[in-house]
Amino acid sequence: MMLRGVTLGTKNRFTILLARSQYCSPGLIFSSVWTEVANRSFLIHSTYTTDTKSREENKKTIENLYSLSVDVKKIRRLKEWVLLRDVAYVKEVADILQEMGADEPAVASILERCPEAILHTPAEVNSQRTLWQLVCQNEKQLIKLIEQFPESFFTTQCHENQKANILFFQELGLKNNIITRFLTSAPAIFYNPVEKNKNVIEELQRNYLSLGGSDANMKIWILKLLSQNPFILLNSSTAIQENLEFLRTNDFSDHEVLQLLSKLKGFIFQLTPTTMQESMLFSKKVFKCNDQELKRLVLKCPALLYYPVPVLEERLEGLLKEGISIAQIRETPMVLELTTQIVQYRVKKLSALGYDIKSGTLESLNGTKKDFEVNYGKIQSKKERPIFNPVAPLNIED
Repeated sequence: MMLRGVTLGTKNRFTILLARSQYCSPGLIFSSVWTEVANRSFLIHSTYTTDTKSREENKKTIENLYSLSVDVKKIRRLKEWVLLRDVAYVKEVADILQEMGADEPAVASILERCPEAILHTPAEVNSQRTLWQLVCQNEKQLIKLIEQFPESFFTTQCHENQKANILFFQELGLKNNIITRFLTSAPAIFYNPVEKNKNVIEELQRNYLSLGGSDANMKIWILKLLSQNPFILLNSSTAIQENLEFLRTNDFSDHEVLQLLSKLKGFIFQLTPTTMQESMLFSKKVFKCNDQELKRLVLKCPALLYYPVPVLEERLEGLLKEGISIAQIRETPMVLELTTQIVQYRVKKLSALGYDIKSGTLESLNGTKKDFEVNYGKIQSKKERPIFNPVAPLNIED
């Protein structure tokens, strides 16, 4: 699980993270090559946009797609360049998918969402099939994953790196269901050379022990960290070390740094000393606190460290517009983990029950969606429950 309210900020953090990472070929910057992998269709498309008008669609490809009930208009609208290719493997790819258990509607859906699939040779598709079978229980599970994440499956670059990393993660102790989640949601980590991923893991292990973690708990900590945020593998060892040193130089003890690592679920590795410094200085000014008070606030609410200043400004402004004071926010800083829209929604719901957020505690406003619904239910029940007067006479019919 992520920090509450972190979801929107995470996308931006991943952008920063990708820009600092490396790809499967030494010396290449990851961001540029990952663009080639993740947006392979765009790059291939750019090769053909200059002469699209002068080229005709491949009639055989069109006919084969129609025979599979594929919505060709949809492909033409989104990725017409696929239809211009001289060579395509429509029937061959469809046969492989059907062999794995996909019915005709499923095949059509896969090809509509990821038409680039027909540009892969049967050998490439079967190699990817064999690779994913290393972590799938059976082909029923495999075809279900392909239906949900066709683009992840049909990205076949760095095949050897993918295989080596799958085996490494299995040796590390990650369960296959976690690895399949990585394949579909964080495929970029498999394009790294396996040695690069091993180096990052070793760096994390060294830091965990140097911060006072125990050998007995280290493996569990690493596996949990990876499960929560596999994108830490896209960071360099240098970036990890720089961020930890920043916290140490700001008087966070080793125990407190380890505490932050656990609370941030690895996202601290996607930050930079500069952004952390800016966020901390902003919070110090807003809450008018000294260094020790600021440190306690950060330990209580790591979002003060994680979010960039513009996000903190926006959320503070949203809270103040609802009549919430700085003193209240300082008392319950975790409320800054909530987006402005969530705050507005919750304040409105509580106000409908007659709950005055301006004079009450922010604890009722705070928390995950589940936490809020529980608190809301308690307030609602308390309001609807009739007040019992122990000295009032009872009306008893004779």
